Order: sequence, then structure tokens, then C-alpha cells
Amino acid sequence: MTKFSFEEDLARSIVVLKKGGTILYPTDTIWGIGCDATNPKAVEKVYALKRRAESKSLIILLDSFDKIARYVEKVPDVAYDLVSNMESPLTIIYSSAKNLAPNVIASDGTIAIRVVNEEFCRQLITRFGKPIVSSSANIAGDSTPLTFSSIIAEIVKNVDYVVNLKHDIFNRSKPSTIIRLFENGEFTIIRQ
Repeated sequence: MTKFSFEEDLARSIVVLKKGGTILYPTDTIWGIGCDATNPKAVEKVYALKRRAESKSLIILLDSFDKIARYVEKVPDVAYDLVSNMESPLTIIYSSAKNLAPNVIASDGTIAIRVVNEEFCRQLITRFGKPIVSSSANIAGDSTPLTFSSIIAEIVKNVDYVVNLKHDIFNRSKPSTIIRLFENGEFTIIRQ
């Protein structure tokens, strides 16, 4: 596999995303399978690759808190406090999603959004100009791979582009905390 620089990886990833393709990339938590979260055909590819039922929604990533209002009808005031006070990555499930591929939104109209701090992810989303899907790099029901080397070959071979960064890094990453936030500001912790 040819190694590319940070900038080359960003550029190649963006080309694939714009064409409706899928990428395998490091996130602020674990390795993820990603695509343009506004492109239904691209989202279909992620579901097919993971063999995941489309009834199970996906997480989308954004590069800044300010952009959440583009994809959710009403952002409760407490959302900013939750995001800014969490020390670890936080995914929030919001009501009334909008401006996204219909198949990325849950059947009840909710969407799971995480604002990322990891540099590659943040730059990718900023330069692409749209949210991207982040789904763990595994077949539905299998254990979540915590390192690049533990991702099965079927996933690596079937995405359209594999980011070259962080293949040899082992850290104690884990999936994000998930909170369901209601429009009235109340919330429930779903995964810690």
C-alpha cells in the first residue's frame, strides 16, 4: 500500500466522497466507514458493506457545533453545554433531522451527531463541506475493531479508499458516549 501525506490523504478522500464512494478512516474514537451523509446511494453502500439493516440509523460527524442547526430542526440550549463539557467524544441523538439522506435518519426522525476534534476528521469534513457518516469498521454484529490491523480484509478491500494515516497506532480507543437529547432539554445516557 502506497503511503500518502496528510494532505494527499485528505484530497483523495474528498474525491471519493464527492463521487459517492466510501472511505475507511480514523476518527476521534475508532476506525470508521464513511461516506457523504447527504447522498442516499453512498449511505446504501455503507449499509451493504456492513450487512447492517437500514432500520438501524448511522452516526454522522460534523466539524463544528455551529453546523448542527443545518441538520436538526431545533438544537436544545443544553446541547452546547453537553458537547463543551465532555472530556471524551460524545454523540448526541437529536430529534427532527433535516437536510440529510433519508436512509441515514432513524425511522423516528432522529439523527446521531458527533462534533469531532481529531485533526484529520475535522479537516476532512471542513474541506468536504458536508457531514460524513461514521460507522464502525466491522460487519454488523461482529466486535468493534480498535486498531487498523484488526479490521477484517473484507471491509478493507471493499471500501473505495483507505486512509493511510494511523495504521500503526495502538491506542485505547473506544466508541463514543451516546446521549439521547430531547427538544425540551432533557436527556438520557444510552452508552457510556
